[in-house]
Formats: sequence, C-alpha cells, structure tokens
Amino acid sequence: MTSKRSLLSSLSRSYLNRWIVLAIDIVSALFCAVLAALATRYFVGMPEIALRTLLPASLVAVAVGAVAADLLTGVHKQIFRFTTLRVSFNLLIATLINAFISLLALYVINVTLLHLTFSLKVILFYCGSYVVLTYLIALALRGVMVFLARRLLVSTDGPISRKRIMVYGVKGNSPGVSSLIEGSTTYRMMGFVTDDPKVAGHEINGHRIYHVAGRNDLYLLKRSKSLDGILFTDRRDFLGEGERVVQDCESVHLETYLLPAVSEASSDTIALESVRKIRIEDLLFRDTIHQDKGAVHRLYEGKVVMVTGAAGSIGSEIARQIASYGVRRLILLEMAESPLHEIRLELEHDYPDLDLVPMIGDVRNREKVEIVFDRYRPDIVLHAAAYKHVPLMEEHPCESVLANLSGTRNIADMCVKYGAERMVMISTDKAVNPTNVMGACKRACEMYIQSLGKAIQEGRVEGKTIFITTRFGNVLGSNGSVIGLFRRQIASGGPVTVTHKDIVRFFMSIPEACSLVLQASTMAERPQIFVFDMGEAHKIDDLARRMIRLSGFEPDKDIQIVYSGLRPGEKLYEEVLATTENTEPTTVDKIRIANIRSNDYDNVSAQVAKIIDTARDFQTEEAVRELKVLIPEFVSNNSPFQKIDEELHRSK
Repeated sequence: MTSKRSLLSSLSRSYLNRWIVLAIDIVSALFCAVLAALATRYFVGMPEIALRTLLPASLVAVAVGAVAADLLTGVHKQIFRFTTLRVSFNLLIATLINAFISLLALYVINVTLLHLTFSLKVILFYCGSYVVLTYLIALALRGVMVFLARRLLVSTDGPISRKRIMVYGVKGNSPGVSSLIEGSTTYRMMGFVTDDPKVAGHEINGHRIYHVAGRNDLYLLKRSKSLDGILFTDRRDFLGEGERVVQDCESVHLETYLLPAVSEASSDTIALESVRKIRIEDLLFRDTIHQDKGAVHRLYEGKVVMVTGAAGSIGSEIARQIASYGVRRLILLEMAESPLHEIRLELEHDYPDLDLVPMIGDVRNREKVEIVFDRYRPDIVLHAAAYKHVPLMEEHPCESVLANLSGTRNIADMCVKYGAERMVMISTDKAVNPTNVMGACKRACEMYIQSLGKAIQEGRVEGKTIFITTRFGNVLGSNGSVIGLFRRQIASGGPVTVTHKDIVRFFMSIPEACSLVLQASTMAERPQIFVFDMGEAHKIDDLARRMIRLSGFEPDKDIQIVYSGLRPGEKLYEEVLATTENTEPTTVDKIRIANIRSNDYDNVSAQVAKIIDTARDFQTEEAVRELKVLIPEFVSNNSPFQKIDEELHRSK
C-alpha cells in the first residue's frame, strides 16, 4: 500500500512523459495499419500474397508517419489532466498528417522495392480505413489517459482530500474554468451556481448549473453536495455581487475563493494555483482603475525623483511604481534604518540597473534636507513622510507640528530654492474640517504649499515649482490600519475592539492610492489639490463582523466585539471635501480637483512659522491654539483641546 501511494504521489507531481505518449501513438498506429489491411483484404478482396508483402512495409511507413505527425503537431506533449475538447481537433490534424506521410512512405517503398499494383478501390478503402481507425482509437486512448490522469494522478489521497467547490456565474470561459478545476490537485468541480433561473438545469462539460436565490438555496446545495466553498472566477461578478454572496456563504459556513484572471497569470496552471480565500480587503476594493501609464512614463522618464518617507507603506509603494518608469535616479529619504534597508534590497533585486540612492535623514532636519537637495537636485519630489496616527498625535501635538508641518515646509522651501519641477504632497481626508491635531497639521501643510505655489505663479516668489496636493482616506494594509488590528485580535481569540457602533471610514488599497498619486502628478499645471474618489463609506462595525465570519467564527458568539469609545480627536465620519469647497472633474474618473479658498502666502508663512516656533519650545497648548487661529474650521472633538475652542469662542 505504501509503495502504491508513493508511486501515485510521484505521478501526481509530474506529467506523463511525452516519449511514452509518442510510443503509445506509434503502437496504436501500427495496430490500426494491421486492422486496415485486414479489413481491406476481407471486404475489398486484396490478394493474400499482396497482404503478406504489403503489411511489413505498411508498418514501417506507419511508424514513420506517426512519429512525424506527433512531432509536427505536438499532440504527444498534452498534459492530460488539463485536456479539453480542443484535443479532438488537434488529433484529427495529426491523423491526417500521419496518413499522408505514411502513404507517401509506403508509395516510395512500393516503387523502390515491392513493385506491387493495387486497384483504386483497394487504395481508397485502405486509406479511409486507416484514417478512421487511427483517429477513433487515438481519441479513445486520449479519453482513457484523461480519465486516468484526473482520477489517479490528480490527488494522492483521492477525491475526498480535495475541496468540493462550485463556480459562481456562467460565462464564456466557463468550459475552460471547469476543465482547469477538474485537473486540480486541490479542488473538485461540483457544478456552477447562478442567480439567472433561465440557465438553471443546463450543463457545461457535464457539470450542472444550479439556481441560487439566497442563503437558503446555498444551504441546501451545501448539504446535498457536501460543498466546501464557492469560487469566483470573474472579477466583475465579484465586485458587483460579491459582498452579498460572500455574506450568504458566511452565514451557511461556506468558504469563498477568488481566482485571478488568466490574463493576470502566465498560464492556466499558475492562475489556478493563485486561488485564495476571499479576504476582507477584496470586498472593500473597487473596480480596477485605468491609469494613463503613458502620461506617467513621459513625466518621470529620465528624471531625478525623490521620495520622502520612502520606507513607509505609501512611500515604499510609490517608490516601487516609480522604479518601473525609467527614472534617471531614485532618492529614498527615510529616517527609519531597517525599513529603508529592506526597500533598498527589494528595489536593487527587482531593478538592478536603477540608480538608487538610499538616504538616512529626517525631514525635520532642515540642514540635512538641504544637503540632499544640493547634492542630487531632484526634478520631482513626492512627499509621503508624516506622522499620521490620530490618537498618538493628539497626545504629542508638538511632534505632529514638527514632523508634518515643519517637515513639509522644509521640503517645499528646498524644492523652490533648488529648482524642482514639481512637489506632490500626500494629504488626508482628516485635513477637511479637522477635529484633531494630525488633520489640522495636514491642512496647514496644504495651505502652506498651495499659497507658496500661488505666490510663485503670481511672481511674488521666485521659483518654478508646481505644488500638488493629493487627498484621500484610509489605505488598506498601511501601518496602523484597522484591518491589521482586527486580524491580530481575531487570531488571538478576541475581543475585537470597535471605537463606536456607527463610525464609518473610506478605504482604498495602497497600490491604487499610489497609482492615483502618480496620475495626479501628471495633471497639474498650477498649484492644485486633487481629491480621490474613495467610493462608498464602510461601517467599521460591519467590517469587523465580516472579518470575523471570513475567519470562520461567529461575532458575539465565538469572538466578542467590544465598543471602546471614540479616541481623542476621532470623529464618526471623515469628509473628503469641506462644506465650503466644491470640485471640478478631470480626465480620470476617480480624480477631481478641489476648488478651495486661496490664502495669502505672507500671512500663512508667518502663522506657520509662529506655530513651528511654539512647537519647538514644546508649548503644547499654544501650538494648538495657533493652529486653530490659522485654521478656523479646526474644532477639536473628544479631546482635551476642546477647552481652547471654548476660549476662542468667548474671545470673539
């Protein structure tokens, strides 16, 4: 038993050797030649002496024809557990080539050695018999090989060890998908499910299509078919209906899987191996953005580009994307040593010809920032360095001012002094009607660089830099993301902490956010703030419950949810645009231009300098007060600095 299992295990990790298949094809062709000759002898009347003379010559000719046909068409290279009906057409072509070459070889042998004469009737019957028999037997053998490959070679533990799944949706690629799954070592194809009752009851490749209208139908299918899960193979289906179906699957304890498009992988096999369980991030993503890569490439190709905060979640992804656009030099400015080392190793491996300059440095250090600018003269600067954790910055307002506001001022001033073409700052939706110090600092950054850019445009400040601000919400997978926190809490058995039952947030993936940042950087010809379409807001409470279900648990039963209360500076919802602002469309659907009130650079610069000076002296309340003077809409929420709002209100 052990040796048999070992043999099957060995077979399941390889394919039937092509030369064995070729040998089988030769033997079957020889067999068909004998049958065709015997059929001709008895049905048409070929003399027995001619049969005995012709048969050996036929076998030689047929062997040559079989070898030539297989080598020319490659039918012996077929991987049988991935075989589809297309193989029948390929076999027909191979059979016709085989017959042509065999008969040509037989003719040459007859002319040079045998000198036999045959009637046209004998020749036609023999040729027809050989073609038909060869094709039918080859097709039958392929069927046996496919059956054995799928039943014996696919899984060493038999079909029980494979996940029993159904495919969601009926599409043009459904036959290929079913064949792909049939050849899988991991999954067993049990049929298709659809919400279209018109196609229910039909079959694709022998697999029935079932109509599913809701969780009750899913539950009945799970019980009758012993289902393990549902597989989505079309991203449009998933984005359109995935959340509803996934929730129904969660409720009946069916796993959900996502198969990337075959076009996203180098082969069907790789695509199937990429099947994975659906994660909460998949349900929060929108449809794929269509970036104008040509415009991005034209802007960045041959340029010296600097990314600040280059080892952070946003900065590192921006660096990865920029590295593919043919930049002349890429400067990574980062204060964290180990993360900078990691992104350096990654980029050096992926882009060995890239002129990469990792720089340890802090944007708060104006002297160091100037040294970098003076030495490398960047053409484009993408400023991602920032402190961004709201509760922590509410506890350390002076650090938020120094890192975010002072750091941004340092970068912006050096861009102007050293002639950078453009600077792109990563802002946040928390800068809109800010209720916390972090958001207020980001709004102050926006005001500073936009007013500086306007002063350059008006000729009041000498320079050429175009200042661009990109404003978006939470990114999935970033450092401190709520998704990561929930995942860790679920893994440890709970509880999962949600600050408030009604709190909502916008979410975007890191690659999408960075792609939009690069796209926006190509669109500005003057100081502008670009606002990204964040899609629908998501309740954090719902998100936590879905994550718990996707992990195989029941919320409030297996994993408890605890409401911890709003944190300092936190509000129930985030805004992308202030109430006094409106937007204009751009050529990219997901990017809009914010029409904001203009600010005078001299006034903003003086107030920003005052805020920074108080922060350097660690005058916490005074620094926050000056922020509120600069940004009248900054009203603290759930924060000790609410008393400053009351003081300012009384003084008016």
